[in-house]
Parts: sequence; C-alpha cells; structure tokens
Amino acid sequence: MGDPVGDRFGGCVKACAGCGACGEDRVGDPAGRSTGRSAALSAGCSLERADGRSPGHPGGNGWRGWAALLAGGLVDRPAGFTNLAASGAQTRDVLETQLPAALALKPDVAAVVIGVNDTLRATFDIRAVAARLDQVYAAVTERGTTLLTVCLPDPGTMLGLPGALADPLARRQRAVNTVVHALSERYGAVHLHAAEGAWTTDRAMWSADRLHPSERGHRQLALRSHALLTAAGVRTGPAPSAEPEFPVPTRSASVWWLATAGTAWVVRRCRDLLPQLLRLAVDELRHRARGTSARLDLRAAQACSAALAALPVSPVASLPLAAESPEAEAA
Repeated sequence: MGDPVGDRFGGCVKACAGCGACGEDRVGDPAGRSTGRSAALSAGCSLERADGRSPGHPGGNGWRGWAALLAGGLVDRPAGFTNLAASGAQTRDVLETQLPAALALKPDVAAVVIGVNDTLRATFDIRAVAARLDQVYAAVTERGTTLLTVCLPDPGTMLGLPGALADPLARRQRAVNTVVHALSERYGAVHLHAAEGAWTTDRAMWSADRLHPSERGHRQLALRSHALLTAAGVRTGPAPSAEPEFPVPTRSASVWWLATAGTAWVVRRCRDLLPQLLRLAVDELRHRARGTSARLDLRAAQACSAALAALPVSPVASLPLAAESPEAEAA
C-alpha cells in the first residue's frame, strides 16, 4: 500500500539529495522586450535579507547577499531586484506581510527561503508552517512566477549545541525541510538542497554566529541557485563570482560582534525558546536512558506527515485574510 501523503506530493516526502525541477516559467520576455515585471524578488528571513551589515556579519562592509548576487546573473542585462525579506521573519510574516507586496510586483523569479526562525520559537507548529508555505507557494506559482526554494541546515548543529539540546531543533528543521521538499515538488519549484554537504562544516562559509553564511557562503548559494535555474531552462546571464569582494572580518571584529549583537540575540531566545527547549532536552535525556530515542524521531515524522496530509488536495492560491494562530509544540 502506497504512502497517501507521498502519493499526493509526488513522493517527495523523504529528504532529497538535491533537485531542480521547475515548470515552464521564464525570466523576462524571450525576445528581450520589457515585460513590466520585476525580474527577481526575494522573500523570507535574514538569510535572504543579508548583506555585510546584516545580523551575524561583523565588520559591516556592505557586501551583497546571495539573492542580490543571483539577480545580477539572471539575464544578460541588469535585472530589477526587490528584497522583501526581513531579519527574524517567520512563515507567518511571509504569508501576511511579504506575500501581498511580492504579488503586486509580479516578479519573473521569486526566491522564498523561510522556516529556521519558526524552529527557534516556542510556538513552533509544523502543521501551521506547512499550511502557510502551501498558501505562499501556490499564490506565487499560479501567477506564472518561477519559484526558487532552499532547505537549510538545522540551527542546533550549526551552533554546536550539546546533543540533548541540538536534537530537538534538528527534528524541527528536518520537518521544515521535508515540507519544503514536498511543496517544492507539488508546485514545480526550482529547489536547492543546502541542508547537507561539505559547505555546512566549512567555517569559511559561515559568519561569526554560525547561523548566517559569510560572503563566501552567500556566493556559493548564488552560484548553486544560478546553476539550477539554468538547468531548469530559466534564462540566465553570467554566473556570480565565487570569490568574495571584501576581506574576511578580523577575529577582534567577530569577537566584538558576538559580545554585543550576538549576546542580545541569545537573551531574546532565552526569554522565548529556552524554557521549552530545556523541557525537550530533559525528555531527550529520559528517552536516551531508556533506549527509546527512536520514538521521538517517529513522533516528529508522524507530525510532519500529518501536516502534509492536512493540506488541501487541490491547491488554493487565494490570499488569506489572516493566518491561523500556531499551537505550541507538545513537550
């Protein structure tokens, strides 16, 4: 008997090893005429908003983030680019605030990268995340826009947290990535699998906070995305350079950033996520002692499957008046 969730979502429920399927969308007019559309647009969190002055990047020299770099390589002439992403944004913010603005711009290509901040909140609910992403992806693609999605590494591993604290966050991020994989398949998105691979452990690819890519890391994301869009038949120009334009921040600049802005971020998360994460860590240790840790993985996988199964069979791409209130994850 087949998996009903897998059958509905093209079998893309398991984590993929990297794919790049897209429909018949294009960038610009094939004859080179103006289409009256914004050539490229990004929506999401600080990873898309990023430049040298963004969170996690000491030095503040203003280098371009991956979405801006990618926009510059979409056509053989300068492309219009709008960045609606915001630091700290969650899926709710993309659905309620960024999506209406994005649709009004009628972009040819839209990059939507979101979900990590959801995993770092006590209100994390994979069913709510899936429902919001389903609405966002449907609304973008039904208007003829090429959708680019990215799945990301789990923050617990990137931060180097102890296993009992990292594992609950890893399950959350795996669930988000599974949803992104499934919905990318459903809506014919070009998908970049960036959750694994050598780049996740290469310190040169990451900024001082280990959550945001460095300039070199952003250039890798732009290069890989450019290659996928080209392979999918999207009209592109020259690929972005892999080499950074600015020097790497000094060790003293990184230490200063961690002691100031980094500390402020930790304090905010301590007020929100930490109490629940500590309860999850206690549960993690209890299951380890009993040898039943696999039950936690199974529980998370079942919750993700249920979230996908709860989505409408036929995509509905109308803009919602309001998003559902998320339910706190059961400890």
